[in-house]
Amino acid sequence: MTTPPPTEPSTGSNRWRDLTGGVEGTEYAARFERLAATGADVHGEATLCASLAPPGSRVLDAGCGTGRVAVRLAELGYDCVGVDSDESMLAMARASAQPVRWVLGDLADLAAVAAEVGSGFDLVVAAGNVVPLLGSGTEPVVVSALARRLRRGGLLVAGFGLDVAHLPIDFVPVDLPSYDRWCADAGLLPVHRFATWDGAPYDEGGYAVSIHRRR
Repeated sequence: MTTPPPTEPSTGSNRWRDLTGGVEGTEYAARFERLAATGADVHGEATLCASLAPPGSRVLDAGCGTGRVAVRLAELGYDCVGVDSDESMLAMARASAQPVRWVLGDLADLAAVAAEVGSGFDLVVAAGNVVPLLGSGTEPVVVSALARRLRRGGLLVAGFGLDVAHLPIDFVPVDLPSYDRWCADAGLLPVHRFATWDGAPYDEGGYAVSIHRRR
């Protein structure tokens, strides 16, 4: 008998809102502008995603923040949707001239904005420590909800810290065995795991980029 997907709970708090109070957008965008001004590559996530799906593919940027990843992918010819629960971050994203659909919504309650977000995505990306900054206990629900937005054979790409040196919080809420179990329960198969967004082999270190494919 097929196990039904977890029920998506009502929107509540998450670790990102607990950390920032939902007013981080301007400073977050400025931080990456300063990095870009030094010559640093601030598009590693988009570059990896572009290597996994051809231009024209539909991409969902889950927890899109200021839209850095989705905007870059749109520049490269991808059909992008960004969803985030932080209005201050989305305000920065909406300033982009790229034709990205921006949706205000909580990843733990995607059912509430399903019509705006859509489904049938070729790739869903969750960058910027999205997974460990979810609300406590909502992580498997979110993974399941994101998996259901994928077409068959579509990819879920998530990068996040595994120790406090790679997280903006002073504890580690998610480990890789748990994340892999949530993916398996959502019908996702492991494809690749890297240590960085530029594809360095995973070395059991404090950061991992995981790629899973929908069956």
